[in-house]
This record gives sequence, structure tokens and C-alpha cells, in this order.
Amino acid sequence: MITKISIGDYFAQENPQPLIDVRSPGEFEKGHIPEATNIALFSNEERAEVGTMYVQKSREKAIELGYQFVNPKLEWFLDESRKVAGKSAIAVHCWRGGMRSQSFAEHLHSNGFKNVFVIEGGYKAYRNHILDFFEQSFHLRILGGYTGSGKTPILKKIKDQGRQVIDLEGLAHHKGSAFGAIGESAQPTVEQFENDLHDEFKKLRLDKPIWLEDESHNIGRVKIPMSLFRQIRKQQVYFIDIPKTERARHLVEDYTAFGNEKLASAINSIAKRLGGQNVKLAMEHLDNNEYFEVAMIALQYYDKAYSRGVEDRNPENVKQIAFSKIDATEIAKILIKFAENHERNKAHTI
Repeated sequence: MITKISIGDYFAQENPQPLIDVRSPGEFEKGHIPEATNIALFSNEERAEVGTMYVQKSREKAIELGYQFVNPKLEWFLDESRKVAGKSAIAVHCWRGGMRSQSFAEHLHSNGFKNVFVIEGGYKAYRNHILDFFEQSFHLRILGGYTGSGKTPILKKIKDQGRQVIDLEGLAHHKGSAFGAIGESAQPTVEQFENDLHDEFKKLRLDKPIWLEDESHNIGRVKIPMSLFRQIRKQQVYFIDIPKTERARHLVEDYTAFGNEKLASAINSIAKRLGGQNVKLAMEHLDNNEYFEVAMIALQYYDKAYSRGVEDRNPENVKQIAFSKIDATEIAKILIKFAENHERNKAHTI
């Protein structure tokens, strides 16, 4: 049986069927549902040829060419689909839930797959679902602090203590500064970052608090969905105030293993904002492997930039907590207790 299913109903299932994305590899790479396996009906080149035929000749000619490309792969489609789901229930989608997914579903059903689900509206419906998802209100707890405060390790410790956490920088493969790409794998597309972020959110209980790091709208070259970003800017920020010297030492531990060439490139990328004299001095320290001094110079810029972002917020939404050193486990415990007490007291005063 072939059954159409909305993307909302698909995700609402406790155990959704294994999902096959039959779009081309290029479409899949630009953005895909995280759970999906790509079994492409057409290669990138074949898809381009079919599209050209459609524009220059006719729909019928394009379909005819499509069958020429597809027919030699029919057995391969079955073999790859069995790897995904055996012969149990399976779901299929293309771009708009049209001919590609319907034809693929019929092929599976005719060859032993008893229950095949086709996502109505395809990947386009999924993207609309995601954009709508981020329009809702979330109960967020925002972890703030100057660069080098060790916010990512602290978030991991908060998660270890049973609280809900989403690591935005981990999903973005970027630490958010000019140095943020150092040591990271290639960033996803903006579209895929949104998809992956939605995937993390739907694993959580949305009626419970979710901890996020305070970020700018851009994390490297990806962007936080604007509706979510607006909420981050309005929510309570728990700002950890750690001495600059401690933060500089933390940055040295994080970055020096990646080599002076990458550090020099990052310094040059913020040269205008650092100022010529600071850049010259930082490069001299870098040549002498004086990493602590380099970090202290860089923090002059980053501290000012972050301070401006904090000043733009409602002061009542920023709670500063001072720590003398970076101890992720201890800071996480104190933050959890502080945030829960603060929200409890706030609720009592309403």
C-alpha cells in the first residue's frame, strides 16, 4: 500500500519509517532531512539534462529522457532501499512530493515493499515546517560571557547534570569568532544548519528550559533562524564574568596546537578592528610564540564587541555571576542552581 503522509504526521510518530530522499546529490548536499538517506533518482548531470529538455522541448520529452536515465538503475534502487529498511515500511520524498517520489514509491511497492509512505509536499513542505517550528516560543536559558570563558565546556557539564542543552557552535562547526573555524570541519550550508538545529530541538521537551550559548545572528557563515535569534536576544542571560587573564590562558590551550599560520590569518581578518599597532604587536608576539600576549591583545577587541551586545539588552535580563577561574563542572552547578532559584523567585513575584 502507498500512503501519503504530511511531514507533521511523519515526525509525530514515535518511530517514523526509515526515510529515502530521491533528489539529486546536489540537492541533498544543499539541505536534507537529517534522518534521510539519499538514493538519487538522477545524478546532478542527469537532472540538469532533464530540466533543459523540459524547458527547450516539452514535458513529455523530459519524462522520456528521465526514463532512459532511470531504467538501468531500477535494481540498484531496490538493493539500496533494502539496505535502509529491509522490506518493512519505508517513507520516500522528493522536492515537492511529485513525480520523482511517486514513481520511486510505486517501484518499491511493486517489488516487495508492502507499506510505502510518500511525504506530501516533499522537502519543500519540510522546510516550511521548520520555519513554522521556530516561530513558537521556547523557554530558553542563555549562557553569556566574554570570549574565552569556556562556555561550550560549561554547557556540556550542564547537559551532564541532566539539563537540556543545544550546542549551537557544535552544530555550526564554528566557535563564532575570527578564530572560530580553526580546528573545525567544514561548515554546513545555512539551510542544513537550520535542519540540524530543528532535529536537536525535536529531541527535547519544549515545555522545559533549554540552555543555549549567547551568539550573534551569524556563526561563521551560517545563521540562526531569525525568529529564534530574536528570542535569544530577549531571554534571560546568565553572564559569567571571568578575569581576562584566565580567559587568555584558556584560549592559549584551545588554539595554539593548530599552528601560527592559522592564528596569523585570523588576526589579519580582524586587522581593521584591532588597529594597525595592535596587529603589529600581536604578530611580533606570535613570531616569538608568546601566545598569552597574543590572546590578551585579541581580547581587547572581543570584550568591547561583546559588551556592546550586552548593553543592547534589557539590563533586567542580564544576571552577572563572577568566577575567579574556569572550572566547567563547578560553574555549571552554580549556574543551574542560580537560574532555577532566579526563575522560581521571579514566578513568585508575578
